[in-house]
This record gives sequence, structure tokens and C-alpha cells, in this order.
Amino acid sequence: MREQIRSWLESGEMDAFLGFKEVEGHPIPHLFSKANLAELEGLIVNAPRYPLETLVAEMLQSQPGMKLGVLGDETTRRALNVLSIWNQVSPESVRVIDPDQFAPEEKGARKVFRVSEPGPVKLERGIDNRLGVDAIQALDGDDRVRRWMYEFQKCIKCYGCRNICPVCFCKECSLEHQDLISTGTVLTEVPIFHLVRAVHMAGRCIDCGMCEQACPADIPLRLLYRKVNSIVMELFDYENGLSSDQPPLSVLGEKVVLELKPIH
Repeated sequence: MREQIRSWLESGEMDAFLGFKEVEGHPIPHLFSKANLAELEGLIVNAPRYPLETLVAEMLQSQPGMKLGVLGDETTRRALNVLSIWNQVSPESVRVIDPDQFAPEEKGARKVFRVSEPGPVKLERGIDNRLGVDAIQALDGDDRVRRWMYEFQKCIKCYGCRNICPVCFCKECSLEHQDLISTGTVLTEVPIFHLVRAVHMAGRCIDCGMCEQACPADIPLRLLYRKVNSIVMELFDYENGLSSDQPPLSVLGEKVVLELKPIH
């Protein structure tokens, strides 16, 4: 793979390649180019996942016409497809290089998402992150709500789920809109904070799992967004990242107004 990337950089078929390089024992996003070909020997292909897609979008927006390669996999392709639909990247300008294509015997080695073994309290009061949507839906309605509320109240409002997301790109975040979320407070509005984000991710979430990996409170965020995705699929027959059409919830009308609603 390194030789192929080197060839593309030398020939000008690719202006730069975005991957990982080890710095002081840690994998750090690094831009390889024709000017630093020797550094390709330090390219890491089995690094923990990091949203390189957001860096791709920033680079292509700052340097239009740049031909960029990026280390990734099928999840990366889906994320870039979503970003392309929302006019954040030009699909003609980026090429995904999947290590699995060069080393089939190590297929899947880069996928590092792991679900931790739940403790007894989480099993009794919360939600096992390993469960599927159907298993949660099978619970009694009151029990299901109680368990979700237990999970949501653990949130410390660190915004890690938003910051790590490869398809979050809004310049004005709904999670910081004063008509939706109280700003300047540490305690999270339960369950509004996570429900606002779940609705916002409808038509975008590619099920990469990075939000759940980043969550210090071990909230089953991936399961929440999978439920939202299943609703979008059921109602609109739309699967995020695989369609070139605009998401069904991207158009709300000619004018969108946020109004405070009375509480009854």
C-alpha cells in the first residue's frame, strides 16, 4: 500500500495523502506529500479510528481542486458520501485508500470499536450497549423509558459525541441554540440534549460508533442513533451514506422558525 501511495504522489495523480503517523507513541493525523515521501515508512494503518473525514472537508474547502487521498474503509466512504450530499466535499477530489484492499488476510483489523462488558448496576438500571434495537423495543414501555433516562442522566455535557462525529459540520450547532438547550450550564437537560442530537442526526448518522467510543459515561449512543436510522429507513426507505439523494429530512419548508412552545 505504501508503494502505491508513493507512486500516486510521485506521478501527481494525488497531491497529498491523509493518514496516521506515530508521534511520541501516539497515532496522529498526518499529511504525506511528494515533499516528504520518506515519511511514508512511518504510516500507521491500524490506528484507532479518528474522524479524518472532517479534516478532509476542511482541507478541500481551503484548497479547492486539491487531489487528496485518505486512509479509510467503507465507513469512511459513507461519511464522505454524506458530506458530499451536503456540499462539504467534492467526491471527485478525494480517494479512499482501504488497507483491506492491499492485505486481505488482515481484513477488518482496523475496526477497533469495542463494547465494554456492562456492570451489574448498568444491567439492572440501564441499557446493555451490546443489545440491538429490537431487544430494546421488546421491553415494556415504562421500563424502556426508565432505563433510557438512567443512561441520559449520566451525561456530563462534554460534547464529545458531537466533536468526534465525522458528519457533524454545522457552523451553528443546535446543541448550543438557546431556544433548545440551556447554555452556560454543566448539568444536561434530560432527555432533551440527546433527543435534539438524535433528531439532528436523522438522515446523517452512518453508524460508525465513534460517539459511543468517545462517551466517558458509557451511554449507548450508537443504539439510540440506530433506532433513529431504522425509523428513517422504515418511513422513507433511505439508508444514510449509501444514497446520493438528499436526506428526506433535509428540507423542512421555505422558512424554519424556532419558537418556544408552552409546557402543558
